Order: sequence, then structure tokens, then C-alpha cells
Amino acid sequence: MTIDLDHIASLIANRRSGNSRMIVAIAGAPASGKSTLSERLHHHLGGDEAGVAIFPMDGFHFDDAILRDRGDLARKGAPHTFDVGGFARYLAAIREDGEDVFVPVFDRKLELSRGSARCIGQRHRLVLVEGNYLLLNQAPWQQLAPLFDLKLFLDVPVAVLEQRLIQRWLDHGFDSETATRRALENDIPNARVVQSQSVGADHIFQPGITS
Repeated sequence: MTIDLDHIASLIANRRSGNSRMIVAIAGAPASGKSTLSERLHHHLGGDEAGVAIFPMDGFHFDDAILRDRGDLARKGAPHTFDVGGFARYLAAIREDGEDVFVPVFDRKLELSRGSARCIGQRHRLVLVEGNYLLLNQAPWQQLAPLFDLKLFLDVPVAVLEQRLIQRWLDHGFDSETATRRALENDIPNARVVQSQSVGADHIFQPGITS
């Protein structure tokens, strides 16, 4: 995917107001490149030293024990397997800009969230929030939209997502059959939800296209 980072930087600059904190949503399906774009943009804008922070939605996965009790472990990553209320409260605290906010971060190696693993401090005047369901037009996710100053969406063809998702599971050590099953039975249905029910993006980015 080709995205002009200078273009995104200009979109952000055009929305900024003085030194007030700005929150940018970077949404898209699983494997659409949200984390990669966030990291690249973070570096492009000067990183932590320049007051830029990344706040991933994945820190609000329900723990496996809760999902197992609910019979939802196989659907981990679907919209209903996240603590949306907790995520919204953290976002609201960051939006209020009153004090440092310590947020959880998901550890993919451990498959769990580590609490208070990252600080969104007073020095961070630009916060890049990345996640699948930030713009989802369904309850309770709808409550997030007013908390963002700029909303970006990555639109990647499903065929490309399938390849990336299968490779992701292969990279995690699963055999080809298991990797394909995990991608097609859970990840791709989640991706279709993101693509069909996300609304309100200020700018949509497609492979090789900037808009």
C-alpha cells in the first residue's frame, strides 16, 4: 500500500488548533496496515520527542478467561470481544487533557493485555488511535466518533486481506490448514464488518490512491 505520509501530515496540520491535544483515528480491517501506518506516521511526525503518541485499540481485548466463559474465545477479535466502555473512558480522559493517562497495550506473544503499559502524557499533543472498529456504526462503538478530531480509514481489497491474514497466522507458527481456517472463519468475517459498517471517515485511503 502506497500512502503519502506528507499528505497525511498536512491533513493533520490543517485540523490542528494551537497547542490543544488532537486525536486522530486510523481505522481499517484486520491486516489493512493500521499499525504499520501508525508507526510510520509516528516516526514521520517526530515521534515521542515531538509530542506524538500511539494508542492502540487492541489493548482492550477481553481476557481469554472471560471469552472462554462466554463461549467467545474462537471469535476473539470480533466487535463484541472488546471492552468498548473501558476504551471509551480512556479516550475521554485523553480528550480531557487533564493529566497523564496510562493505557493498556496488547502483547501478541502472550495473547493478553498488559495494563498501564504506555503513558499518554501532557507532552503528547497528537495521539494516533489505531483499531479495527473505531468508526463502526453500531452500538456501543458509535460513542467513539465524537472523541476524534480527524478520522482516517484504510480500504484494502478482501483478497489482499486474506493473503495477509493467512501469512500472519503462518508467521505465528501455525500450519497452512490452521492458518487458513483462522483467517477465513474469524478474521475475514470481522474484516467484512469493518468494511461494510464503518462510517464517517474524513479521508479514505486505498492501495496506491490518496484522497
